[in-house]
Amino acid sequence: MGSVVKTLSFRRIFVVAGLSWVFDAMDVGLISFIAAALMGEWQLTPQETGWIGSVNAIGMMIGAIVAGSLADRIGRNKVLMFTVLLFSIASGASALAPTFAVLLVLRFFIGLGLGGELPVASTLVADNVPAHKRGRMVVLLESFWAVGWILSAVIAYFIMPIFGWRSALVIGALPALLAIYMRWGLPESPAFQAPGRPKTTMLQNLKALWSPKYARPTAMLWILWIFVMFCYHGMFLWLPSVLVIKGFGLIKSFGYVLLMTLTQLPGFYSAAWLVEKVGRKFVLITYLVMSAISAYFFGTAETLPVLIAAGMALSFFYLGVTGTTYAYTTDQYESDIRGTGSGYANAAGRIGAIAGPLAVGYLVAAKVSFTAIFTLFFIASMLAAINVLLLGKETRVKEEPDHKEAALVQENA
Repeated sequence: MGSVVKTLSFRRIFVVAGLSWVFDAMDVGLISFIAAALMGEWQLTPQETGWIGSVNAIGMMIGAIVAGSLADRIGRNKVLMFTVLLFSIASGASALAPTFAVLLVLRFFIGLGLGGELPVASTLVADNVPAHKRGRMVVLLESFWAVGWILSAVIAYFIMPIFGWRSALVIGALPALLAIYMRWGLPESPAFQAPGRPKTTMLQNLKALWSPKYARPTAMLWILWIFVMFCYHGMFLWLPSVLVIKGFGLIKSFGYVLLMTLTQLPGFYSAAWLVEKVGRKFVLITYLVMSAISAYFFGTAETLPVLIAAGMALSFFYLGVTGTTYAYTTDQYESDIRGTGSGYANAAGRIGAIAGPLAVGYLVAAKVSFTAIFTLFFIASMLAAINVLLLGKETRVKEEPDHKEAALVQENA
């Protein structure tokens, strides 16, 4: 009976965390379409358009540090609930933004909630599964991100042309309902509730990340996250705008991006299966190399079929990269500092997320070719792969979890 209750409890945690990722991804996806619309409606320059994604990433960087640290101090569930609420309220308010400046301020607060929620959700799920299943479940959690992106493309294609971009942001406020639901009965992480769990400060946990035990994986993760987020936000937040600049109509461009987005789910599921079969390190390196090749062909594409095919391949492999990156991150740390480790790695990635959209904006304004721009993403993805190859270690667990975690997570999944 106890195992059944634990299984149901984990399923509820997984679904609640997954739904929060759906709405978060929907917001990130929608802003890429909204940015393309605002370039025309508000006459934004490419540099200004780049700031829409970058100011969001600045908020995400701060949110990841604060929420990740607090999750190790006051609990995963409480922090997750408040970050989703903050994200939802700011998203709803942004639908009323009268000016570009006001929209940027609200995007910052959206980023605070979004950046805090992502590492805490993955930590909560990782804490509730045995180590030998952790990678697959965290990547499957990340697959909810693809659902959110697909929904954003559907909303952009079918709803925004009729009701405008503000309607899309109103829909983005719906996670507030999820946050209210989360108040009742969602169990806290068993690792966080463990008797005798050491009470450490945020500063002590940060120092622990750079102790001899964790310094190498921390350095590897921060480098990986910077490159991965630089490419992800630089490429995917600009996809609709790139197609518009290439001469396709706004609605037609949204339709093409929707088609490209559909391959994200298979990308996640393939990575989720492979991480437990061949290992996280192999999947990361392989998918990063294939992402680099896809980015190069997308930037050099001269015909529509090649452009769409390269875009679909890019969505498939790069979303597999992001899912595996989250799983690989939670594997590197024990439960007492897992929230802090995931939060700071995520925050490091926001440096890349800030730089990516801005770099594309300024390069487009300088009339740099898309071939050159996407060659930059090719190089960044290859550097990320080399980083994992040289500094990363395989973390796949083939057998039952060790005695430290077995009592906490056994039979939860």
